[in-house]
Amino acid sequence: MKILILGAGGTGGYFGGRLAQAGADVTFLLREKRAAHIARDGLIIETPTERAVVRVQTVLAATVKPEYEVIILACKAYDLASSIAAIRPAMHHRSQIVPLLNGLSHLDTLDTAFGSDRVMGGSCQIAVTLTADGVVKNLAEHQTILWGARHGDANQVQVAAALGEAFARTSVDWRVAADVMQDMWEKFTFLCTLAGMTSLMRASLGDILATDDGKQHLQRFFDNCVAVAVAEGRAPRTPVMTRFHGIMHSQGSTLTASMLRDIEAGNEIEAAHIVGDMLTRARRHGIDDTMLSIALTHLQAYQQRRKLAN
Repeated sequence: MKILILGAGGTGGYFGGRLAQAGADVTFLLREKRAAHIARDGLIIETPTERAVVRVQTVLAATVKPEYEVIILACKAYDLASSIAAIRPAMHHRSQIVPLLNGLSHLDTLDTAFGSDRVMGGSCQIAVTLTADGVVKNLAEHQTILWGARHGDANQVQVAAALGEAFARTSVDWRVAADVMQDMWEKFTFLCTLAGMTSLMRASLGDILATDDGKQHLQRFFDNCVAVAVAEGRAPRTPVMTRFHGIMHSQGSTLTASMLRDIEAGNEIEAAHIVGDMLTRARRHGIDDTMLSIALTHLQAYQQRRKLAN
């Protein structure tokens, strides 16, 4: 199986690098600067206990060919349009896209561009960043990735299983999801809460819980997101709810969303794609939108200040 990874940032660099380490036929579609950096130094992956230098295949947009069975898309939502243009020449009649973007609204965009039979569902959980010197730095030992067919399409099912065979040779915690949309909705529900609240409060979960009313506000935000999932026919499963509550009620937790880390670094953020999309769905179903609206207003104000500064 030939696999194309768009970019070699944190998420794509980590999972693609692990596949390459395990001997999978992986190629990274890169810009010239990143390709030259990796050609010189290799793809460097660091974890709390390991530093690995992986030699990988790369290709530029000008020379990419339609020869890949799987294209793993790990871009940010605000880069989706340019990412679609970049991978289009790599698609052939059986190619499947595995998007690892946060949220859900990117699926409609990809379906419009390529057809829903070419777009699987996918999700991952990883605390990773790309350092200034080009190192893929995993901040924790644990990471997971899952994907699966969205509509029972036979080609998607076959390709999903074949991708599992490639990941089976890695150290990554992976899964072919039987109901990938359920998994994606569950992540969306929790991620929106984490991104909305830690960005709004500019604080970790532990710092929020240490305040007088933080636990109450955090729970209200989460309850609103769960209500949206229920209205969309995707109520989180009981074990998942138990796990989420355990994470959110962990006193002293240093957990924050990557969105907050992007704000603190002055970077662009996925406000509309995550909090904005959840707010739109809440209003569509007549669900209390107070917390979501306040969070999105805060994020949009940050975006406005960043725009004026730049």
